[in-house]
Parts: sequence; structure tokens; C-alpha cells
Amino acid sequence: MIASGRSNDILLDIHKGHDVGTYLYAEQGPVTARKQWLASHLQLRGKLILDAGACRVIREKGGSLLAVGVRDVAGQFRRGEVVACIDEQGQEVARGLVNYNSDEISKLLGQPSDKIESILGYVDEEELIHRDNMIISS
Repeated sequence: MIASGRSNDILLDIHKGHDVGTYLYAEQGPVTARKQWLASHLQLRGKLILDAGACRVIREKGGSLLAVGVRDVAGQFRRGEVVACIDEQGQEVARGLVNYNSDEISKLLGQPSDKIESILGYVDEEELIHRDNMIISS
């Protein structure tokens, strides 16, 4: 809502639905502040190259990224850093905060989540990137 701040009781008038200014409608649904931060304010530390199935789950269902859908790792990064998720044609699908470092993810490539503990000796999360810590590229 854009309205004059010099008018008396402008907030009450807006609340009552009076026509006192310009109301702007969003074309898209709201993006959380956290996801806006992920999209534009953090430096990428690496890349995960995804297979077609993982790309489809992320794009069409908004799902989390599992190790089974990752084909390769590029760069050195630590847990909690931002990486780009890239399809096999080199296009960015999403970016997000990883739950494992680059060396650990290299060991998990293509593996189902129930194998993480036997491979690494521990499990932090089932997902390499949880959907709540990921923003899908447009």
C-alpha cells in the first residue's frame, strides 16, 4: 500500500478499507527472507552436479536433495556453506546450504540415504540439502 503519511489516521483508513492510496499486488507468492538471502547474498562455495531425477524432484516437487541424485562435486566447501545445484547441461537448478562437506559428499555420490552412516560413520541429516535451506532457480 502506498499512501500519504501526512494524512491524519491514514493507517486506520487503510485498515477500514478506504480508498486512500495505491495497493500493489504481488505477481508471485512470498519468498521467505531466508530464501532471498540464499538466492542473492551468499557466495557460492561449490557445485553439486545432479542427475535428471534429482532435478525433476527439485523443480517439480520442491523436494530436498538426496545423495542418490548427485553425480559429482566441484569445489571445496564445508557444512553450512552455499553450493549451486547444477543439471547435466550446466544450468543452475537451485542453491542451498549443505549438510555435509565436499569430501563427505564425494563419498556419498549416488548412494541412498540409509547408507550414509555405514559410509561416513555418522548421520547428521538424510538430505544433502533440505528443501527449507534451498531456493529453486528461475
